[in-house]
Amino acid sequence: MGLWKRLALGVPAALSMLAVGVPVMSADTVEAAPLANPSTENAQDMGPASGSQTVTASIILRVQNPTALQNYIQETETPGSPLYHKFLTTAQFAQQYAPSAATLQQIEQELQGYGLQVVNVDADHLDMQVQGTVQQFDNAFNTVIDLFKANGHIFRAPKKPPQIPVALLTNVLAVVGLDTAQAAQSLTVKTPNVAGVPSPKVVLPQGGSTATGTPGSYTVGDTANRYDINPLYQKGITGKGETIGIVTLSSFNPQDAYTYWQGIGLKVAPNRIQMVNVDGGGQMDDGSVETTLDVEQSGGLAPDANVVVYDAPNTDQGFIDAFYQAVSDNQADSLSVSWGQPEIDYLPQMNQGQSYVDELLAFTQAFMEAAAQGISMYAAAGDSGAYDTARDFPPSDGFTTPLSVDFPASDPYITAAGGTTVPFTAKFSLGTVNITQEQPWSWQYLQNLGYQGLFSVGTGGGVSVIFPRPWYQLGVGGMQNSAANQAFTDSQGVLYGSPFTYNLPSNYAGRNLPDISMDADPETGYLVYWSAGGGWIAGYGGTSFVAPQLNGITALIDQEVHGRVGFLNPLLYTLLTQGVQGGAQPFHDITTGNNWYWNAVPGYDPASGVGTPDVANLAQDIASLR
Repeated sequence: MGLWKRLALGVPAALSMLAVGVPVMSADTVEAAPLANPSTENAQDMGPASGSQTVTASIILRVQNPTALQNYIQETETPGSPLYHKFLTTAQFAQQYAPSAATLQQIEQELQGYGLQVVNVDADHLDMQVQGTVQQFDNAFNTVIDLFKANGHIFRAPKKPPQIPVALLTNVLAVVGLDTAQAAQSLTVKTPNVAGVPSPKVVLPQGGSTATGTPGSYTVGDTANRYDINPLYQKGITGKGETIGIVTLSSFNPQDAYTYWQGIGLKVAPNRIQMVNVDGGGQMDDGSVETTLDVEQSGGLAPDANVVVYDAPNTDQGFIDAFYQAVSDNQADSLSVSWGQPEIDYLPQMNQGQSYVDELLAFTQAFMEAAAQGISMYAAAGDSGAYDTARDFPPSDGFTTPLSVDFPASDPYITAAGGTTVPFTAKFSLGTVNITQEQPWSWQYLQNLGYQGLFSVGTGGGVSVIFPRPWYQLGVGGMQNSAANQAFTDSQGVLYGSPFTYNLPSNYAGRNLPDISMDADPETGYLVYWSAGGGWIAGYGGTSFVAPQLNGITALIDQEVHGRVGFLNPLLYTLLTQGVQGGAQPFHDITTGNNWYWNAVPGYDPASGVGTPDVANLAQDIASLR
């Protein structure tokens, strides 16, 4: 006890090491334990937290045999392999790829030496909840936990980077929960609050239909019409026997979802929603509309599926624990998340030299476990176009906006859900919009009419500068490397009190996103029933609709193929590049438009991915693969 060291490690290098199975660091070194964000930046330090205050943190343990795990995942999604769609149970995963029971006992004994108590270990043996006082955590991780105030909120955070004791380093990846600042944002967008751009009116389905046919008031019935889901319904494929999972950081009123389904004419079971409060659950705040629409959309497209909502506080610990509990429970056949933040927020160059690599690896481990267990996972690609930092760090505050992407969508073990604008015509005060082909969502068409303040609202997409290009994207036409001359500059010293510039890597062969897209533009967007917002509301959009829609669609495909399809990306790119002999076309190619930078072209592009799905054809093609 009592020995700490630090090792700075570049993020791309560390992630590459995990992918090929090389140890990230040796057993006699220590990595600074990560926080979720540079949460204390621009915050008032109110002094030390009470040393006797009780804290429950999560210790994320390292995956064992990461190279073997990566190979197993690839084999489970390679048609023709003996392991194709041969997924693991949680117990099998823990036995093969997680620390042993003896190792868990050794870790617990070491923590007890600092007065800390292990109160829970998830079934996958990767997420350990530990309880103690502020003083005990200060001593164990060689830090000082203070109270901070920002934007009217008081939160707890380490004043200096925590450090993992050497005795724990071999098996401990990250410690989260010492920081209680907000971790992520929901990825929803409303029609613009700009003079001359009218708000859409609420239109409910009529005449026994579940669709409205009205842009801005679209329902899951309209989604089914547009993306060829109805042939599955006509065969009796409704998600029966499947379970949809939602990972979210805000609570909601489940009755809102039932009201939505009933209001558009869907018949559903009255007890289909199960709430799982992770770390005590999230608050009922403005983010509840995110959880509400996630459930309404996913459960509406698969009306006979069960829905389990993993609801956690909006902190780094809550976000990570929600994924680990959902994956460890292994109850949901597919999961979606519509929260995120710019991936470059984790880079040491953005955090005064402090690396947050281990937090990214903590998420990646959970996503790899999901893939090994056959859980399909979807993440919203973001709503700031090709410039993901623009939402958090706008040019009006003195920040430059480099090309950047959102996390966790940029993780290679999750399917990134992009957004489109579907054809529509509308008259505005400054002119008429006439979109004739589905295209990447970008409000450039409104800016081109003369409306201001809309940069860079649109579908997220681009090239990761952290995650290397995954195996399923190698050799695929249309892949891009990171662009040159991209820099994040804080010219006014907003973050750390003095100006700084971070030059992003050029020509980095990173993971491209999104993977697949669907309608996300609020102008061609959706109805939501949200009681806290007044009931029926039109004009909602964002890639946060697409992730749960893909989640619900996966429940239908799982039922059609009589089992989990698992991590979808390898199959998407196999179908794009090779197709299926005698198969139907599973995608609608998007070939016009852009997301403020990346252009849509035939085949893959970082504005729309492989295109949008023809769901009936996609299900047919996947079913034919063996």
